[in-house]
Amino acid sequence: MITISIDKNIIEHCKTILETTNFGQRGKADGNKVEQYIGIIGQSVVMDLLGMPLIESTGGHDGGIDFTYNNKTYDIKTMGRETYPQPHYVNNLIALQANYEVDRYIFCSINKLTVELTICGWINKKEFADNAIFYPEGTIRTRTDGTTFTTKAGLYELKNSQLVQSRSLKEFRKQLDD
Repeated sequence: MITISIDKNIIEHCKTILETTNFGQRGKADGNKVEQYIGIIGQSVVMDLLGMPLIESTGGHDGGIDFTYNNKTYDIKTMGRETYPQPHYVNNLIALQANYEVDRYIFCSINKLTVELTICGWINKKEFADNAIFYPEGTIRTRTDGTTFTTKAGLYELKNSQLVQSRSLKEFRKQLDD
């Protein structure tokens, strides 16, 4: 996993965009403004690391494709936490998003206390589908710290240890080039 500080300019850029754009327009489990904010920061940081321009206001939902890089489409999934991610932590994908036409998922975690983003890893969509565990809407999930939440829609989970890992930004970029 790779952890980097989040540039203040990216934070300000995302705050400005979120003032005028609702990115959650699936119709169910759309994510509140805080969840949308975490998501667009994760997407913007990854795009910046890949030398791409930051996310812009497009009027809302992007159809699940956050960007195209080297002829592959990507959906960035970012969770906000108050800790650094661990190999046994899970990443979530709402089932409503599972049919979007993307080639790969990149999973990230933002440590809200240190204002750092960790790229937990990435995975091809087919491998995700083959390995993730599905939980129906209304399932009570228990986190490693013992707290619980009820799924607000069908939910897929996959552990960080099941993702393609990178030890450096250079290695991450090279993996996405292949």
